[in-house]
Amino acid sequence: MNRLHSRRSALAATLAGLALALTACGGGSGGGGSSAPASSGSDTSLSDVKSKGEIVIATEGTYKPFSFHAEGAGDLTGYDVEIARAVAEKLGVKANFQETQFDGIFAGLDAKRFDTIANQISINAERKAKYDFSKPYTVSTGVIVTKADNSSINSFESLKGKTTAQSLTSNFYKLAVDAGANVQSVEGWAQGVSLVRQGRVDAIVNDKLTYLDYAKTNPDAGLKIAAETTDKSESAFVFRKGSTELTAAVDKALDELRADGTLAKISKKYFGTDVTK
Repeated sequence: MNRLHSRRSALAATLAGLALALTACGGGSGGGGSSAPASSGSDTSLSDVKSKGEIVIATEGTYKPFSFHAEGAGDLTGYDVEIARAVAEKLGVKANFQETQFDGIFAGLDAKRFDTIANQISINAERKAKYDFSKPYTVSTGVIVTKADNSSINSFESLKGKTTAQSLTSNFYKLAVDAGANVQSVEGWAQGVSLVRQGRVDAIVNDKLTYLDYAKTNPDAGLKIAAETTDKSESAFVFRKGSTELTAAVDKALDELRADGTLAKISKKYFGTDVTK
């Protein structure tokens, strides 16, 4: 999950407006490339999917726990993959996943190689100008993670003078620095959280989903979330601009999956809590 900071450019943008005046892994940041112009004809996005009996979905397949192969070489699975399959079932079509490197994922959508992307793509103003988005199916925040017995850190203000472990290329590096923390450079989450557990640093600032994934697989790590931002990042399915009918159909499917508890069930399987709202 070290790449979450690069998936969540929307989080970095919203954190910039924190009332704390502090200033985001995301599965992407990555920008995206230019979008294809909207069709001048009628919108056939949904009818095209229905007629071919499948919705073609771009995903990385190497982005655990969102999109990956079980046991390294098994079936494609993950949080995004399971949600996408559930949506496809609601649409009455097959989910056809096309594994694609993130750097080319938007270009593939523009070129009509896919109908949508399910890969923790965060919603931001720049992307909304180029693409259509479904309703969010993932919501996250920035968090401060400390040892469970640490009572000296309970807000971003209380990071002043404390030592945090951060990747210098992470969006959360600036958040920690602006809060007044002394930052120790690390390669990523794994190294940073190890230093926290060893007591060599006071905290690490990162994406909440990164922590939840870690806590799910390391329940005895002795860590806690000491504080989190009020601003949130949201991830959703992405479509070519003008795919109004397909976007609306996916929104309806997500509403139904939220109402019947499917989204919460999938979320709790991977994160131990509901991150879909």
